[in-house]
Amino acid sequence: MERKRGQRILIYHEGECDPAKCTALKLARLGKAIIVRRVANIPSNFLILNPLSQNALSLADKGVFETRGLIAVDCSWNKLSGIFRNIKGVHRALPYLIATNPVNYGAPTKLSTAEAIGAALYILGFKEEARDVLNCFKWGPHFLTLNHELLEAYLSAKNSVEVVRIQKEFIGAACQE
Repeated sequence: MERKRGQRILIYHEGECDPAKCTALKLARLGKAIIVRRVANIPSNFLILNPLSQNALSLADKGVFETRGLIAVDCSWNKLSGIFRNIKGVHRALPYLIATNPVNYGAPTKLSTAEAIGAALYILGFKEEARDVLNCFKWGPHFLTLNHELLEAYLSAKNSVEVVRIQKEFIGAACQE
């Protein structure tokens, strides 16, 4: 059975942000994702974007996304560890990327929910879907442009270990400049 577009991307949303600026809510309004408001309603075995995970997202995770789906979490950083303890699935952290959203422009790793989803889709090999998500925002295409070299490198990595190696090399080179 083929899933309808947007149904394989879920966003657990705590409702703590300004709805007018929330990228998660906009993606849901546009049919790109489904909002889930209770942890109990999150399906198990999905690919979960978890910044606390010890494993980086890589192309090796593509099968989990294709068969189950992707979950992003939109909540306060103070609540992250408690929330992720209650979500069963394949937890993966996004590698180093730079935000272009208006709230955190230029900040490494401080991505909006839309940037996180777009980056995940790109790393999993779904470049057009990543563009589709990020094109919903004026600043979205710039995220792909600014992070293009890194996203392409992460996409070429076979597994989490290679993604982490690429990330370390990039950060090391950036620190030497």
